[in-house]
Amino acid sequence: MSLLRHRLRLLLTPAFSRHFSATGTATKTKVPILYKSPEINDENETNSITLQLLSWGRGASGQLGGGIEEIRIYPAPVANLLFPSLSSFTLSQTPGRLPLRSPEVSPALEVGISCGLFHSAVLVDGKVCMWGKGDGGRLGFGHENPAFLPTLNPYLEGYVKSLALGGVHSVALTSEGDVFTWGYGGFGALGHSVYHRELFPRLVEGAWNGAMRHISTSGTHTAAITETGELYVWGRDQGDGRLGLGPGRGPNEGGGLSIPCKVKALPVPVAAVSCGGFFTMALTEDGQIWNWGANSNYELGRGDKVGGWEPKPIPSLKDVHIIQIASGGYHSLALTDEGKVLSWGHGRHGQLGHSSIDSQRIPVMIESLADERVIYISCGGSSSAAVTDTGKLYMWGNSKDSQLGVPGLPEVQPSPVEIKFLMEDDGLGPHKVLSVAVGASHAMCLVSRSPC
Repeated sequence: MSLLRHRLRLLLTPAFSRHFSATGTATKTKVPILYKSPEINDENETNSITLQLLSWGRGASGQLGGGIEEIRIYPAPVANLLFPSLSSFTLSQTPGRLPLRSPEVSPALEVGISCGLFHSAVLVDGKVCMWGKGDGGRLGFGHENPAFLPTLNPYLEGYVKSLALGGVHSVALTSEGDVFTWGYGGFGALGHSVYHRELFPRLVEGAWNGAMRHISTSGTHTAAITETGELYVWGRDQGDGRLGLGPGRGPNEGGGLSIPCKVKALPVPVAAVSCGGFFTMALTEDGQIWNWGANSNYELGRGDKVGGWEPKPIPSLKDVHIIQIASGGYHSLALTDEGKVLSWGHGRHGQLGHSSIDSQRIPVMIESLADERVIYISCGGSSSAAVTDTGKLYMWGNSKDSQLGVPGLPEVQPSPVEIKFLMEDDGLGPHKVLSVAVGASHAMCLVSRSPC
């Protein structure tokens, strides 16, 4: 499809525009409606489900999506998405999370969010809106200007099913299994054999067979998994082994690898991957973690500080079934199939959630969440978050920039605190959190709200 035809198709898509609208009978406040399902009409709109996007923390670069430079000390609405029912949408694929359904099942409309260093994105029905800092071309709009409101990216071809935002770059996976990257390509993070800016989304071409099904990225390295469970990586690797490729890692330049290469040392197929600051974790279909890279802060959870490029399992988790992994700068979280959260690594900012700032050598369950059933986890650089099956949101760690969403917290919050949402006279019921994304100094969540 030509670029012109592609842009016209996006502009003609019902109820999805780069310009906000304050119309809609389901809300009384002026929260913009970013998406409205074509199935909603005047007769059934009052019974529709509102999915609300909220943000908080530091927004000096526009990453909060409120239209101005600001600091939000508690979650505030960015936009509303209207759906006919709860069953009409599902969460899009999240980096580090095992698939929740069989790919043969026809999916509902997909919705997802992602936070980068100073930029943000929301995915709705295959389309992507982005906002925040634009340096390096990380928004993919063809320039480096910031965007202070969610803005539709008209240059992404195909139906996007997953997003992963990095430091100064972004990654998208389409339903056809294509990977697109854009932004600053330092250390080869884009996978295009180049070390300069890509102002538009560009297809990553590699030596794999078939389609990709999973992506993840961090500050300077990226990973993608094929349909057969092979893991390909590219980006920075300055001796810490985060790419998992070993001595014969292939073409490199300036401490980076700009051509996607297969992690041949992985002895088993993997289904999910999470890129940390200087390390990488992969998750198999049966819930086993393999990781590699830097380990000076116990990032690998093996009980020592011995790091390296060779993928190895975590001994203490041999008999534990993990369904989601999440990586921060120097720490990690893992979610078990029983809804328990484990954490390990660097703890100086309280990001491990163990009521102290001690680092943890091996994965340890967060006791204060033991009575909850957690269904979703997320890591920022030095903060963490968890969503329960009842729709509660807990956060902990670095609170210097109000990124935990609770006013009055100390800069180091070592134990999980529940996020409370302000109730306004908007005709909507309580907030039920569905997912959360955490950046360096800001965070976002998706909540469902039914009519009162």
